[in-house]
Amino acid sequence: MSLAAALPHPLVRYRDQFPVFGHTIYLNSCSLGALSQRSRSRVNEYLDLWERRGASAWYDTWLPALEELRAGYGRVIGAEASDVSLHPSISSALSVVAESLDYSRRPRVVTTRLDFPTVPYQWLAKVNEGIELILVDSPDGVHVPLEAIERAVDDRTALVATSHVFFTSGAIQDLGALAAIAHRKGALLFVDGYHGAGQLPVDVAASDVDFYASGGLKWLIGGSGIAFLYVRRALAQHLEPRVTGWFAHAEPFRFDPGKLERPADARRFDMGTPSMASAYAQLGGLEILEEIGIPAIRAVAQSLTEDLILTARSRGLNPRVAATPDTRSAIVMLPRSDPHGDVRRLADAGIVADARPGHVRLSPYFYNLPDDHRAAVELLARD
Repeated sequence: MSLAAALPHPLVRYRDQFPVFGHTIYLNSCSLGALSQRSRSRVNEYLDLWERRGASAWYDTWLPALEELRAGYGRVIGAEASDVSLHPSISSALSVVAESLDYSRRPRVVTTRLDFPTVPYQWLAKVNEGIELILVDSPDGVHVPLEAIERAVDDRTALVATSHVFFTSGAIQDLGALAAIAHRKGALLFVDGYHGAGQLPVDVAASDVDFYASGGLKWLIGGSGIAFLYVRRALAQHLEPRVTGWFAHAEPFRFDPGKLERPADARRFDMGTPSMASAYAQLGGLEILEEIGIPAIRAVAQSLTEDLILTARSRGLNPRVAATPDTRSAIVMLPRSDPHGDVRRLADAGIVADARPGHVRLSPYFYNLPDDHRAAVELLARD
């Protein structure tokens, strides 16, 4: 679907809330979501509290803000606040999951060659402990067939760990099908949702995933330093992470060094003191996303993405994307011989994009307009 005959799109009214567009064409939300005025305002609110009240703000203001954040993350993925653990990054969340599993009878972990390196690194670091890491290949560098993943999962598999959306191609995976593949063999499913939550509707209960992690860095427009881990409620109470922190105690402010009492819910996967500045920035971003609604965001981002693909093809570029609109996210990979040079040329023209091996990566979001990506494509097509 092209937006050429239907401008401006319904969410253009939010564009002015992102000051970057006053001086730049920003097409890099898949690396870092644009800063909103609301996030800046919420961070300033935190700084004012820190200045006025110092640590006394913890009990009646900052701890409730963290619970507000858990609830907000939960609403984004169709979960309760008690199903959400807070983390500084997905690496932290993934570490806690990895150190919660029993590999004695199930030493195999299955992931793919299209997943972000954080995922396989977690178990490559454990191969000397007897972990068998399986990297499932992609036939085209865009997707990984479900049947290939299913062939890799056996009765010795502890976990299937893969992405909701591949950062390498923008292809969307079928979470329900992945969960069914894992569960048929008694394995669990961990989903790296950094490129899913925010730009795509997510329902963790309907898809039956065991773990889902995402964070503020990209499509949740909350910046760095804040992430979350969803743990399926029936599973959480049966796992005891071997890495932990004081926020994972049922009563952390009891300060009892002699006994680790874990909560019965996802809070047992918490680590240390969260970054409150990051939490406040994320609260500002979530406010916008909830005000709009994720389905409306998906509709606009999908339309922009399809227009970008059509425009690129019309100018002789050949986007490397998934086969159908429903399996494409708002990440468009443009094969290039010198992507880093192209990104520098785009930057010189006031356009922020990103490079990945062999590609320029563009990622329109609800605050973009077709003219944004058309300007980028026009520049790239001049070669």
